Amino acid sequence: MSEVATEFLFEMRLNVIAPVDVGTVGGNVRRFAAVTDGSFEGPKLRGVVLPGGSDALVIHPNGRTLLDVRLALQTHDGAAIFLQYRGVRSGPEAVLQRLARGETVDPSDYYFRTILLFETGDARYAWLNDLVGVGLGRREPNGPIYRVFALR
Repeated sequence: MSEVATEFLFEMRLNVIAPVDVGTVGGNVRRFAAVTDGSFEGPKLRGVVLPGGSDALVIHPNGRTLLDVRLALQTHDGAAIFLQYRGVRSGPEAVLQRLARGETVDPSDYYFRTILLFETGDARYAWLNDLVGVGLGRREPNGPIYRVFALR
């Protein structure tokens, strides 16, 4: 294989509450944000993000952010799916400062990518267990929005 092929899965919107700063550890800020809810919709699956998800962040002094997120999804037809993803949000320091202030910033001005893994016991969506997803993110004031693709 010499090229990466993808297939669009869904767009996901998350709502998060104000984050809690745990403090500075090793020069980086550790931050935790609870995901209150959200939604996802695509050609093969759609549904809601259940309350109780977590977004654990490590923020470097220059604004570079490492994400570690865990969510529970529920499809429109009742299937439960566990979603875990890690990612990076980086870019020019001035742009990241604008994001930190809650401003809307053009997503082409910064880098925001994630790698996703799924788990479900529901046979209708078992195909998710065997793929790796990639997400192209953008940060809005209420929370992130991702376009998620399966790597083929």
